[in-house]
Amino acid sequence: MSKKYLLGVDGGTEGLRAGIFDVLGTPLAFASTSYPTQFPAPSWAEQDPNDWWDALGKSVRIAISNSEISVDQIAAMAVDTTCCSVVALDDSGNPVRPALIWMDVRSAEQAEQMVATEDDALLINSNGSGPVSAEWMIPKALWIKQNEPENFDRAVTICEYQDYINLHLTGRLGASINNVSTRWHCDYSREGVPKSLLEKLDLAELAEKWPQDVFRLGELVGRLTPRAAGHLGLTPDLPVVQGGADAQIGMIGLGVVKPGNLALITGSSHLHLGLSEKPFHGTGIWGTYADALLPGLHTVEGGQTSTGSVINWLKNLFGESDYEALNLDASKLPPGSENLIVQEHFQGNRTPHTDPNSRGAFHGLTLKHGREHLFRAAIEGVAFGSELILESMRTNGFFPESIVVSGGATHSELWLQIHSDVSNLPLILTKNPDAPLLGCAILAAVGAEIYEDIPTAVEQMVQFDRVIEPNSQVNAEYQPFYEAYKASYVGLRNIRNNLEN
Repeated sequence: MSKKYLLGVDGGTEGLRAGIFDVLGTPLAFASTSYPTQFPAPSWAEQDPNDWWDALGKSVRIAISNSEISVDQIAAMAVDTTCCSVVALDDSGNPVRPALIWMDVRSAEQAEQMVATEDDALLINSNGSGPVSAEWMIPKALWIKQNEPENFDRAVTICEYQDYINLHLTGRLGASINNVSTRWHCDYSREGVPKSLLEKLDLAELAEKWPQDVFRLGELVGRLTPRAAGHLGLTPDLPVVQGGADAQIGMIGLGVVKPGNLALITGSSHLHLGLSEKPFHGTGIWGTYADALLPGLHTVEGGQTSTGSVINWLKNLFGESDYEALNLDASKLPPGSENLIVQEHFQGNRTPHTDPNSRGAFHGLTLKHGREHLFRAAIEGVAFGSELILESMRTNGFFPESIVVSGGATHSELWLQIHSDVSNLPLILTKNPDAPLLGCAILAAVGAEIYEDIPTAVEQMVQFDRVIEPNSQVNAEYQPFYEAYKASYVGLRNIRNNLEN
């Protein structure tokens, strides 16, 4: 029987999803299983890794059942997960404490300790000026050592959600180059593990607790053990292929595997990810990360903390059940929402300011403004924030020619056109909007040797749907509003500083 199907797994914040695809990237079936998050203290967020494993078994079994294919037809599987979900394991691979998931930022103090080292490994953090995100691996590991030394000592391994799953699938411990390059301050194009940084933090032993094997995306990690195969309802010895962080595997699912375009992954927040042939570091950006996605290429990253969440907040505030009426009414307004400006920093700013204390604002309000003005202005504010990230990238020598977009914003024609007009770039949509799961299927196809490499697999498995073209005249109309948006941050920062002091 021909093995012509691929299993992708996406371990997210609220649950785990599995999808079955054919070798051309056509989806057959999906299944999702949720798991809880515990918030034992402010800024803390924990999950039980055993819940991840249980959800994996349930989702895979349901997806296979819904696909109506035989398990013998599956050629390989690959997994992406949330990044910076840090797991401490004993010598049997069992957790010694709950995982500190990505949104857990209890280690803010430890992140500041990292910046104080002024180590060269911090160049990826806005060219060394920082800050370092408390979400990342090293601050969390340092927090465990400083606050739970008994758990740190018990932990034979400290790794990621990704590594925990692959260990229990194959019995082999390894890390994804994608995670270690983007969030562990490792650079395998040079020295690898940041030993100098760890020594300055009195954390040198962490290097021994990290997985010693590092796999590239699409590389074979191992094969399903009989125990894992029984849990998932699959055949033993099925190839398990290396995945990585959900958003970056989404780049592959969007076909962004060459320099020249940008992946924009939208949702409650936005991520902006591109590839460069040359390394560079600069203020206002994260990266570049060497070899994080493909050998010889460098990943540049930007992000907005609150985007879709702001639009959803407005919808709920207005008491609307959906976005249809709001989009329709807002589409009738001119660019600039009749001189109304929104700063979308409701949960701070990730890039280019990297200011967690910045806050959202509406300014220019008059009695004429209605909910349609607020709604459109909020969308424009999100688009301005994205354009400011692109401006920071261009300042540092990275010039995307187009944007491939996925996620919730693709359901709004108004948002798509506004964003294209503000940035004066075409927005490309793919036929399969589930970019992370498709990215995993692409990696599985490479690991199963169905395709020679990731770019070749992308050519066959990613289909583009349509292009939103910018209106250059509207782009010109947006310029004064964009300049007002940029000026808002400095003025509002001073106001907030005076208020809080």
